Amino acid sequence: MDELDRISAEEFKSAVKLPVILILDNIRSGLNVGSIFRSADAFRILKIYCCGYTPSPPHREVLKSALGATESVQWQSSLNTIDVVRDLREKGISCYALEQTQNSISITDFKPGKEKIIGLVLGNEVSGVDQQVINECDDALEIDQYGTKHSLNVAVCAGIALFSLNEKFLKRKK
Repeated sequence: MDELDRISAEEFKSAVKLPVILILDNIRSGLNVGSIFRSADAFRILKIYCCGYTPSPPHREVLKSALGATESVQWQSSLNTIDVVRDLREKGISCYALEQTQNSISITDFKPGKEKIIGLVLGNEVSGVDQQVINECDDALEIDQYGTKHSLNVAVCAGIALFSLNEKFLKRKK
């Protein structure tokens, strides 16, 4: 780790963060959740909410694929995704569903406004983000896809979205 110039889990907690909160809406697979934790650590995000029946640490599969990221990334469980989105919005945090909708914005075209922090909702592997949750969000973001499936694994979506948001927030600082 020293050769890679990695920070410790303790240093991570006080380090500057990408101003993103992930909200996981009824994700089934603990392996996907663990992978999302690893991406969240890699991009040094603020927090993850594990909502509904989304497995959370110390679930065996989450720990298996997170490879220790559950020790660095702040997280919290919540029974209801809508309550989390409403609470964040009441605090002035814009929330976006990462979902294909009729009016979704390409994540490529998305430009964060003056938001200091954004919430990003990721949905179930089969049914996506629940429509009631989408309705509570400020908008929906979509990852452009050009193949036949128009569907990506939720952990892959998290990685793509965090990479894109990281680039956008870095450019905004310049």
